[in-house]
Amino acid sequence: MDNPFAHLLPGAMHFTAIHATQIVLLMGIIMFAGAFGGWLFQKLKIPQVVGYIVMGIIIGSSGMHVLEPGVITALDPVSTVALSLIGFLVGGELKIGTIKKYGKQFVSILLFEAITPAFVVGVFIGLVDFAFTKSPVHAVSLALILGAICSATAPAATTDVLVEYRTRGPLTTTVYGIVAMDDAVALILYSIASSIAAPLLGGKTLSCGVQMLHVAKDIFGSIALGGAFGFVLSLILRHIENDDGRALSFSLGALFLCTGITQILDLDNILAAMSIGFFMINFTSAKSRMVFDLVSKYTPPIYVLFFVLVGAKLNIWIITPFLGALAIIYVLGRTCGKAIGSTFGAWLTKAPKTVQKYLPFCLLSQAGVAIGLSIAAGNDFPDSIGPEILLIITATTFIVQLLGPICVKIGVTKAGECGLNVTIDDIKKNTRVTDVTWGQEKICNYESPAIVLENERLFTILNKFSHNQNLNYVVKGLSDGALVGVISLEHLKEVMQIGDFAETMLAMDVMDVPTVTCKPSTTLPEAYKLFEEHDIDSIPIVDADGEPLGILEKNTVDHYLHTRIINLNRKLEELDK
Repeated sequence: MDNPFAHLLPGAMHFTAIHATQIVLLMGIIMFAGAFGGWLFQKLKIPQVVGYIVMGIIIGSSGMHVLEPGVITALDPVSTVALSLIGFLVGGELKIGTIKKYGKQFVSILLFEAITPAFVVGVFIGLVDFAFTKSPVHAVSLALILGAICSATAPAATTDVLVEYRTRGPLTTTVYGIVAMDDAVALILYSIASSIAAPLLGGKTLSCGVQMLHVAKDIFGSIALGGAFGFVLSLILRHIENDDGRALSFSLGALFLCTGITQILDLDNILAAMSIGFFMINFTSAKSRMVFDLVSKYTPPIYVLFFVLVGAKLNIWIITPFLGALAIIYVLGRTCGKAIGSTFGAWLTKAPKTVQKYLPFCLLSQAGVAIGLSIAAGNDFPDSIGPEILLIITATTFIVQLLGPICVKIGVTKAGECGLNVTIDDIKKNTRVTDVTWGQEKICNYESPAIVLENERLFTILNKFSHNQNLNYVVKGLSDGALVGVISLEHLKEVMQIGDFAETMLAMDVMDVPTVTCKPSTTLPEAYKLFEEHDIDSIPIVDADGEPLGILEKNTVDHYLHTRIINLNRKLEELDK
């Protein structure tokens, strides 16, 4: 019996031509090569996404041809899934409160950063093309289509850098808002441009009104479909308690199902996924919103596959000198247009200074939507400008996909937003005992007042307690300098009740034997585990030879973490001015 869904699976033919074992082997190569490239480029202080793309170029159509076009096409579903995941997480950043606060700013910047490059690219491409071809029709048509396509900004490479460097602040918020709405503007501009270019080139013409109806269907249909899936998913997650695995399965299932339906209905899977994320972050309970953390933990290997395949698709050897010149003009015009438009839009709405100065760095990446529109142009104008547009966008994508993430890193670094999107758990993971301070004082300093000798008198020890914040002290032996005990303030209070005899006691008489120790290199999650397992609130810090360096107190660590969070919030408030 024939498969009734066969017509919905255009990629099935490719999978039958490529042995399943070969697909698994190639996916392993892609994953390993991409992970290595990301690690290597991170070591070079370059965003890891650039490493993924470079490895794709090396093993793809421009390099070793490990990935042939048929294999890349067969793995297209990976790219579709990755873009849906990106759309979902971007939608999760669009909180209604943020939109109310930055709404006018978003709209102003969006319009200027999209329309300005379209105008700049259109003018320069048109003039150069006319100088070479002497055909005003060809020049105007090419200028219109490339101008429209250049307005799109790729969310994938941009947001990957923001996630990698844990950015937070007004610039990050603005970037998320712009890349979320950028696709819709690009679709509208392309529809207008193609409706003008079609009659000029003698191709199949559709009125601008019909074109806009198609665009409206794409945009609002995708949003409605995503919103419906978001509503259904929220109902399901409402009845799932303490089962992260099941919640993740339902979430990914809803996301993939929605993506599949957009493919069938020819809608925009990124907008649909974004709508699911928008619904989940704004109209569900806090428990349901935890799904974003679950999905984000699932995404790294998918992103590796996606960006390696992006690089593998790029063939840099098929560009002629003339098209190469147009590609360079396109990149320069688009970069200048994005910079001028975004800066003016931000200035017009009195956006924070960091947004005005550094937003242009974050809008250079171009990929999915631009490539999709270039393919549409290839189909709409196959006998005229279509093939040229495909080659130009391929060449420029190669350039901006490599430079774009680096520029994003520069922008958010200069804006001072790197490392601000952290929680207490994040700080714990990246902090060791030696990093913890009380005020300006390192807690594991040899000169720390939290160390007493075993022959020190009780009166001297009490004096130290009264002049310092510590509630516990470690006791150091005289013979070998090793840790021999711990004295707590609570224990001292009990000892003092025995009368005058207590004044003659030494540290060795009132100390307790320590049950556990830690080292300066011990991480805070490990330290908290020791606090919990041994039901204690202090841990002696020792070096490799067992010599005491100080004491780690739970209240000190809590104070340190709380101070770090307060400082981060203060910095965010300053950036928002």
